[in-house]
Amino acid sequence: MIAVPTAPWAHYIGDLAAWSSAAACGYWQSRRWPKQVAQLSRNTNPDYFLALGICALIGAWLCGSANTLRMSFTPSHSIAGALAGGIVGVELWKWRHGIRHSTGGAFVLPICVGIIVGRFGCLLSGLADYTYGVPTSLPWAVNLGDGIGRHPVQIYESLSMALFLGIYLRARFKSSPWATNHGFHAMICVYAGQRFLWEFLKPYPKFVGPLNVFHLLMMGLLIYGIIWWRRDDDGGDLRTADS
Repeated sequence: MIAVPTAPWAHYIGDLAAWSSAAACGYWQSRRWPKQVAQLSRNTNPDYFLALGICALIGAWLCGSANTLRMSFTPSHSIAGALAGGIVGVELWKWRHGIRHSTGGAFVLPICVGIIVGRFGCLLSGLADYTYGVPTSLPWAVNLGDGIGRHPVQIYESLSMALFLGIYLRARFKSSPWATNHGFHAMICVYAGQRFLWEFLKPYPKFVGPLNVFHLLMMGLLIYGIIWWRRDDDGGDLRTADS
């Protein structure tokens, strides 16, 4: 069992690190693949990012609190909810403006890096963060201060997204069609799939049968990713000639 030093305020440090690293990666991406970012700017306007930000914030607190308020009287926020809320906001904006192609390609790298880094903040927050895993006797179990070995589900998620990001970047550098045209769809499918699995290792209250709130949310995201991938095969994520 691995003892992990924890503190409730570590969550805020993790959030700051996640946002900072995501912003840095976004800047690097704008230099490496400038046409992708330029095309996003040409096809949107400030209202796009306003809708994205507001709905992501609503989704984060709505989904997080829908889960934690069933365990305690503590509202919470969730990256999964922020992702889902942001998608809803963007899709509504696109519907209003008559845009049918995907605009998510430029967000793949920043989102992945934000999740990878941010999950370590969740781990170091300990039990106060409500993201810990169920007890286990596996040799890599973590002790978050209560003497109980638990699945480090935060690390599982971080490593899963790091693996996807490595595969995505390799494909992106080679201008592989799936990475260039459907990077966002692929990320959503991978995120939803791995998160769905790890939810079985969390002590969250069940909502329908063996499934909790986030199981259902991940099913929705997976369906969204698959449908958009199939629907958008002829357009992709703002196709770009960047290599």
